[in-house]
Order: sequence, then structure tokens, then C-alpha cells
Amino acid sequence: MTAEIFIGIDVARDSLEVAVRPAGEQWQVGNQTAGIAELLVRLRALRPTLIVLEATGGLELPVLGVLGSAGLPVVAVNPRQVRDFAKATGKLAKTDAIDAQVLAHFADAVRPAVRPLPDAATQALSALVARRRQLVEMLTAEENRRASASATIRPDIQEHIGWLRKRLKGIDKELSQALRTSPLWREQEDVLRSVPGIGPVVSVTLLATYPSWEPSTASRSRR
Repeated sequence: MTAEIFIGIDVARDSLEVAVRPAGEQWQVGNQTAGIAELLVRLRALRPTLIVLEATGGLELPVLGVLGSAGLPVVAVNPRQVRDFAKATGKLAKTDAIDAQVLAHFADAVRPAVRPLPDAATQALSALVARRRQLVEMLTAEENRRASASATIRPDIQEHIGWLRKRLKGIDKELSQALRTSPLWREQEDVLRSVPGIGPVVSVTLLATYPSWEPSTASRSRR
């Protein structure tokens, strides 16, 4: 029988801290295209049972999109659940390394459901992720080019950089919408289920009917 492997990923603006349970292995990669690509290769080799990361205001979107479109068993969970779990298990210290370990432990103990994406959704997500990577690469190239460009062409490069940044924001918005309404994203349903009287049938119905629903809606309804 193959041993089960659980991965926790703590997401920061510039880095991804990765913890492996039960092996105890831990490493860090950059939260950029190259780092995420390296992470994908390493996680594929591990063949994990479950990968858990927190929903952290959008910083997690690129890595969640890459891992999800690659078919890995990844899920973004509500940070409140993880904080409650950390308190219950006595993990009160807070560093990126410890947070990643807590997420791996959470994955092992709680095992939030991972539902595979439909083929069409996987293809669409993969296309968005690929396009985002292309835009980031073009933006980086143009910013590097601007540094050594002559005064004659620098305005043209700057104009293109502005367009690329605007388009990257648009792609990030599309990626966010795709992920927040997909089976890879657990925050909305988790928050809905925390409202008294809302069970699985009602929560799924609300999410299907109002895919742009935000968790803050439920929070306001409880005040």
C-alpha cells in the first residue's frame, strides 16, 4: 500500500513555504513563474494525497491555478478553519515554516474534499494560467529592455509596459473568478456552512445560483 503524503503550502507575496507530512521535509520556492514551475515538478514526483493552502487575498491564485490545472489534488481553504485548528493542536507560534507544517497537518487530519475539475474547466483554467505566464514573461522582458533603451524608443516601451500591466490585472481577475467558483476553492462553501441553518444542499444551491457571492455577505448576515 502506497503511503499517504500531505502537503501544506504557506503563501507569501514573494515566496511559497512547503511542508511535507509525514516525512517532515520542508523547502521554499519563489512565488513567481519559475518558483511555481519548480514546485509543480517536485510535487508531481511526490504524488501527494492532498495539498492544502490558505485563501490569502489573491496571493495564492497563481500557484492554485497551476497545480489545479495540472490535475494535482489541491484545495484552498478558509484561513479561519486553519487558525482554529492551530489553536486546538497547540501550534500558537507563527512563522512561514510553522504555518506550512500546520497546513500539512490540517490536510492529514481534516482532509477537506477535493473534487476534480471537469475537463472543460481544466482546459479553460490551463489556458488562463498559460496566458498569465506569457504576460509576466513579456512584462519582465520589456522592463529589462527599458533599462538600456535609448530615449527615442523608451516612451514606446513604457506604453507597452502599461498595456501589459493592465492586461495582467485583467487576467488575474479572470483567474480569480474561475478559481473562486471552482471545486478547488473551499472558502465560500465553508463560510456558508458556518451560518446556522445553512446545510450542504442550501450552500451548494446558493453557490450555483450566485457564483460571484462573497464570503463577507454571510459574515454581515450574522451581525
